[in-house]
Amino acid sequence: MSDDPILDAAHAQVMAVGVRRTTLTDIAARAGVSRMTVYRRYPDVRTVLQALMTREFGKLIAQAAQAAADAPDGRTRIVETAVHGAELLAAHPLFLRLLDVDPELLLPYVTERVGAFQRLVLDDLQARLAEAMDEGSVRRADPRRLAAAMELAMRGYVLAAHAEAPEEERAHREDLRDMLDAFLRP
Repeated sequence: MSDDPILDAAHAQVMAVGVRRTTLTDIAARAGVSRMTVYRRYPDVRTVLQALMTREFGKLIAQAAQAAADAPDGRTRIVETAVHGAELLAAHPLFLRLLDVDPELLLPYVTERVGAFQRLVLDDLQARLAEAMDEGSVRRADPRRLAAAMELAMRGYVLAAHAEAPEEERAHREDLRDMLDAFLRP
């Protein structure tokens, strides 16, 4: 998976038993290290799990951007990256495990605060939006506000992606694409 055996062990443990039942002792045992070794890097299990989710979901930004790299303009690259990124997250095994076993853990990230992964998405979108505005393919506005609105729309899609039949899911994906494109159009 990576060069971090602690996060790899945390991933395996969450996939096996879920977030709530994952302990620092379990992570250390899976990683083949002492609990103190884990504590030296992470003060508690919550921090390990946050780092795991940031690592796992953060990879999706680069993957989605790579898939949209050949799009003809900044707006199209942003929209394609956003939609593909939402698809990747909605299908990610760790995210699906969270939805299946510990869905209540996602609620604060919907109603109370922005998490580290969401900040990565917002920062990436803001930078891409500013570039596309300079290019002229995205309307002039505060890139941070546009990024926040886009993240909210993608969050809704990701959380509800599997609530419908597959053909409805495809239709919602196309609607998300059309909505984002229209929202950004100059």
